[in-house]
Amino acid sequence: MSDKHTRSLLIPVLITVFIDLLGVTIVIPILAPLFLDLKHGIMPMDVSTLSDAKTQVAAILRERTILFGFLIASFPLAQFFGAPILGAWADRVGRKKVLLISLVGTLIGYILFASGIHYHLVWLLFVARILDGFTGGNISIAFSAISDISTPETKTKNFGFIGMAFGLGFIIGPYIGGKLADPSIVSWFNFETPFWFSTILCLLNITLVAVYFYETLKEKSTRAINAFQGFVNIGKAFLNVRLRTIFIIVFMLTFGFSIFTQFLQVFLIQKFSFTQSGIGDYFAFIGLCIAFTQGYVTRKLTKDIPPVKAVSIFALTLAFSLGVVLIPDKVSWLYMVSPFLAISQGVLSPNMSTIVSNSAGADQQGEILGINQSVQSLAQAIPPVVAAYIVSINMNLPILTASFFTFMAWFIFVFVFKKKYSQPI
Repeated sequence: MSDKHTRSLLIPVLITVFIDLLGVTIVIPILAPLFLDLKHGIMPMDVSTLSDAKTQVAAILRERTILFGFLIASFPLAQFFGAPILGAWADRVGRKKVLLISLVGTLIGYILFASGIHYHLVWLLFVARILDGFTGGNISIAFSAISDISTPETKTKNFGFIGMAFGLGFIIGPYIGGKLADPSIVSWFNFETPFWFSTILCLLNITLVAVYFYETLKEKSTRAINAFQGFVNIGKAFLNVRLRTIFIIVFMLTFGFSIFTQFLQVFLIQKFSFTQSGIGDYFAFIGLCIAFTQGYVTRKLTKDIPPVKAVSIFALTLAFSLGVVLIPDKVSWLYMVSPFLAISQGVLSPNMSTIVSNSAGADQQGEILGINQSVQSLAQAIPPVVAAYIVSINMNLPILTASFFTFMAWFIFVFVFKKKYSQPI
């Protein structure tokens, strides 16, 4: 396949990922304030009417933090069941059809979530996140499409382009989301506004995929689709000794980074009194660093550093960078230490994806990435529930836990996987 042909296929995929991630990241600054803002959130209340207000407010915030954790967990838990089914289906009928169905599910999810906020219906928020999670195989399908059109030499670089699109979504999305939810900017802006904006973006994405996305699947699979494929995938991940080690590492890395990102909002609110606008600004800055890393640094590194060596270095730097976030007591210092974290994650992610992808043949990319998605979804579903309880003990515990799991993933990678399976990947 010529470079020109590859680019003509790659660009629509990257635009799709960017718009999808833009819609997803717009809501990042909203969720924690939605539950923890007692006056303007999903369950508004008059604190002044409480006797012994300080104690009762602390108890209410603890309960809402736990509810917030379960809401976050509902998305990856639903994705645990849905993504493998979509991945296997995409291997049978093609990437484009399944991607369109996935985007329609995302569209309905946004509409339901905005409606839940408007009518103060917490249960509808859960329905929206579960639906969006079950049909949310957008990124894994995009990875499959990228894998279809990549050679072994260009795969890490092309996966890095997805990371760059992800990073650009992280720059623009949270920033816009924080501003769209800030009534001090425009009087009619509120917690609903970002979700309606995401609905418009999703409609645009569906149109672009329908018109410009070309089918990339070369060999159609005939394997049966199992409704419980998520559990089957977890079993497959641990049947083969080599795959077991890879996916233990994937689980621990995902668990660590998920518990950090999912409860970073709570940390920023409690320690630095961030508003949704401030949270959006901070996540946009992190996204800028990730986009630069995966759009420039990763491409440069892939010429000289193979994936195994890159993971050996940057899993360790990520573990330490996560812990360093706890040190600053001023917002300016927090911004200064954050690029180290973003750069480590920006290099680590595409290289780890390459190692996983290279563990399977060309006709098994949907399956292996579906297994990877199942492991990641499970690793993303557990942290919010764990963090929701431990953050009530100390706001630093989720981040310390993130650093510990990331360090253990590095340790297993270097002293188990790298030593036993040292053949090129």
